[in-house]
Amino acid sequence: MIIKSPEKMFEFGFQIGKQVQASDVIVLTGDLGSGKTLLTQGIGKALGFSQITSPTFVLARVHRGKPNLVHVDAYRLLDAPINSFSDLDLSSYLESSVFVIEWGIDFVDQLSDEYLEILISMGNTADEREIKVNKIGKRWQDFSL
Repeated sequence: MIIKSPEKMFEFGFQIGKQVQASDVIVLTGDLGSGKTLLTQGIGKALGFSQITSPTFVLARVHRGKPNLVHVDAYRLLDAPINSFSDLDLSSYLESSVFVIEWGIDFVDQLSDEYLEILISMGNTADEREIKVNKIGKRWQDFSL
């Protein structure tokens, strides 16, 4: 799928956000500036949140609502011991939260064996992005995008 503008990336996130529920886990992978946080802002907007910023320096932000939105940037954990992710104790939020984990493919199995993986690649223009989606587990098989 090709996303042609930042506004379309936000809308893509919003469409995902309208369908998610507590315990859902979404993993985003893409280069710096590819639109991971913008996509998360769209998901957050659909869940009723308006102040979504990148958690790069704090690793995780919990936006409280029904459900919560837990936004994690695991980039700084990639070279850390594998238990660094579990030390964050994010699993205690799983039943009441939707998770969006940037750079989380190495850690997602600590939360769930069912997740939506979204790979974002830079496109042919400054604003264009190529999106690949992998639906892992039964929860996501009928999920429409």
